[in-house]
Amino acid sequence: MTADQDNALGIYISIPFCRSKCTYCNFASGVYPASEHARYVGRLVGDLESAGVWAGQINVNLPRRVDSVYLGGGTPSLLAPDLIDHLFTTIRANFHFDVDAEVTVECAPGQIADETLDALVAAGVNRVSLGVQSFIDREAQSSGRLHSRAIVEDDLRRLRAAGIRNINLDLIAGLAGQTFASWQESLDALIGAGVPHASVYMLEVDEDSRLGREMLAGGVRYHAELVPNDDAIARMYTQAIDSLATAGLAQYEISNFCLPGFASRHNLRYWQRRPYLGLGLDASSMLRAPRSSRAEIPNVLRATTSDDLTAYLGASQPLETTWHSPASQLEEAWFLGLRLNAGVRVADLQSEFGLSAVTPALEVVSRLAEEGLLLSEGGVVRLTARGQLLSNDVFQEFLGLANVAELVPQQMRS
Repeated sequence: MTADQDNALGIYISIPFCRSKCTYCNFASGVYPASEHARYVGRLVGDLESAGVWAGQINVNLPRRVDSVYLGGGTPSLLAPDLIDHLFTTIRANFHFDVDAEVTVECAPGQIADETLDALVAAGVNRVSLGVQSFIDREAQSSGRLHSRAIVEDDLRRLRAAGIRNINLDLIAGLAGQTFASWQESLDALIGAGVPHASVYMLEVDEDSRLGREMLAGGVRYHAELVPNDDAIARMYTQAIDSLATAGLAQYEISNFCLPGFASRHNLRYWQRRPYLGLGLDASSMLRAPRSSRAEIPNVLRATTSDDLTAYLGASQPLETTWHSPASQLEEAWFLGLRLNAGVRVADLQSEFGLSAVTPALEVVSRLAEEGLLLSEGGVVRLTARGQLLSNDVFQEFLGLANVAELVPQQMRS
């Protein structure tokens, strides 16, 4: 990490409001009355305005220069235009945006009103992530999505007409009723859309989601019986890598693909362990303490005290702060760095943490390389294609004294 990068901040803001809840979703989001929107934005505004005070109280560096902002959710595009304006006006009043800062908002297809789009453009939004999940209407609808392929195509036209051309489309491999043929149809539609970025996730059914509970109970309401098995989902994922690569969308992270120059700068911040401030329901932050203030040179994870909206709005102390030891940080460096196709540079870790701290992990690297899960050459360690399919198992091998898996915030889960 360069000093210039360390002196810039990314801001993540969680907007938990949805028009409907997807069957597979376990995020801290839901369907709430519009009356809650203004209260919630008011809380965010207060947190933004007091962020500097909080940082000073616990002695962490909070850069005021911002090079990326990301509104995730939920469906941020459900906010009224005046709330969008209020939120971004507050951000700009308290932080200094780079001229070329990347400003991303997640949107659900069919849920971007004309006046909302105008407000986003006026606020400086220059990147939109559309949660398509499937271009096959029956697959999208069975998952709780409210859009059709025609709606997605119309949204793409409207976004481009408004001047937003840096667009990401999300797809999920493994939706109920999905086949290899229908999956290829979705991939072809994404490629045909000509977007510069795509995110492809393998369905992970959480037992706390509606679909997960149904799979455990053997129900049929959410078509649990039609969810492809793990082997089929893995093959779909491999199918996506090949199809997108042929179209020029190169994989740069386990779930992310882009044309040259269009990698998500904000998301790279997470995987490269660069500073970010997270605000809102179930959001997290990673900030650094001044080197002279603590011997451990810890990172900070700043998380909301609750993933419940009512509790969050009413809490007097919204954040829990956890200091992480160098050992925990080193685990995180492996865990996050291996997500990137560029891999982990061993020399960089040795420089940051010391040779003796890194050596035990190299023994794990050697063993996993023999098992065909990692590739180690030229001082760089990467996941193999098989390692990507079994990435959670690989990451587990690097967890020792601290469970880094529990430290991954909502905005990074896939």
